[in-house]
Amino acid sequence: MAPARPARPAEARSSGDSYDDVVDMFLVLRTMPPESREYARQRERIVVRCLPLADHVARRYARRGENLDDLIQVARVGLMNAINRFDPAKGPSFIGFAVPTMMGEVRRHFRDHTWSMRVPRRLRELHVQIGKATPALIQRLGRAPTASEISEMLGISREEVVECLVAGETYRLESLDAPVGAASSGNDRMVAESIGELDPQIDHITNREAVRAFVAVLPQREREILQMRFFESMTQSQIAQRIGCSQMQISRILANTLQRLRDQLE
Repeated sequence: MAPARPARPAEARSSGDSYDDVVDMFLVLRTMPPESREYARQRERIVVRCLPLADHVARRYARRGENLDDLIQVARVGLMNAINRFDPAKGPSFIGFAVPTMMGEVRRHFRDHTWSMRVPRRLRELHVQIGKATPALIQRLGRAPTASEISEMLGISREEVVECLVAGETYRLESLDAPVGAASSGNDRMVAESIGELDPQIDHITNREAVRAFVAVLPQREREILQMRFFESMTQSQIAQRIGCSQMQISRILANTLQRLRDQLE
């Protein structure tokens, strides 16, 4: 029986923790009989190792009026679900699987407890479907799914998926741009950079047709950036590299475009 690998020293774990060692911890877990004490202890090590990640996800939603302790508990439920379902043989990144799983759990909490009654039922239902499909596709594909892949899995049109993703992004841009770790450049790595796909939560959207009309009249460059962001699931850094500008410029263009969209919808 292979012994559990020692955890990295505390000093090696900074606020820019990428949790890369968690996959190794899962590989060790798979060598152990599920009914053994060693298995239970190793699984507990994984849970303890990842609790700060769940707490971080919860804090991203703390300013929405919900009790932080409640949000932490909900995020930890999502963490346990991610640990139960993660297969290191199918995906190279635990954080890429766990983050959307935990965020989905927190979003369901808000949907069940605090969503505005003005949100159309069809959008709420589609949000639930996308939220459930995305982690499974990430695990299967080893990357964030495109809108086409989501639509194919759910049996709905790509246009419906993209409209919901664009609408949701106008209200989730701040959470996606929150730092979760350090990139190879030494700069903070964003949630969106980690999972390669946007958060599909939809808040306070009352007219989906307004999204379509607004996008249709955007300047070509802004339409192309939205195309890359939502249809091709590209991160801000990837978009910047393709069109030859800085990631900060892409961030500003997206922020300005989505703010104008929010103004149109409110």
